[in-house]
Amino acid sequence: QVQLVESGGELVQPGGSLRLSCVASGFTFSDYHMKWFRQAPGKKREWVATILTSNVSLYKESVEGRFTISRDNAKNTVILQMTALKPDDTAVYYCNAQDLRIGADYWGQGTRVTVSS
Repeated sequence: QVQLVESGGELVQPGGSLRLSCVASGFTFSDYHMKWFRQAPGKKREWVATILTSNVSLYKESVEGRFTISRDNAKNTVILQMTALKPDDTAVYYCNAQDLRIGADYWGQGTRVTVSS
């Protein structure tokens, strides 16, 4: 059974930092590109960052330089380290695993991040 379980979301003040984790199970983690998306209240879900199986990372322009995505294949975990947080970063953050070769696309349940003073 495929599972993606996110954690780490909480209320943080502007300028603060958070570390989101996503633990995967039920598939071969190292074969999958891993992504983070987010959905702010009243808005569509948007892509935030990707880390490829090759360990190359890509970022949404508005988070580049502030967020860092990483993966640990031995622990089946992907991390999103977020710094210099802004109120606009407030959203539910979702972990996504994708293997386009087999049409696999898995989602976690999300973890809520609130940036507010």
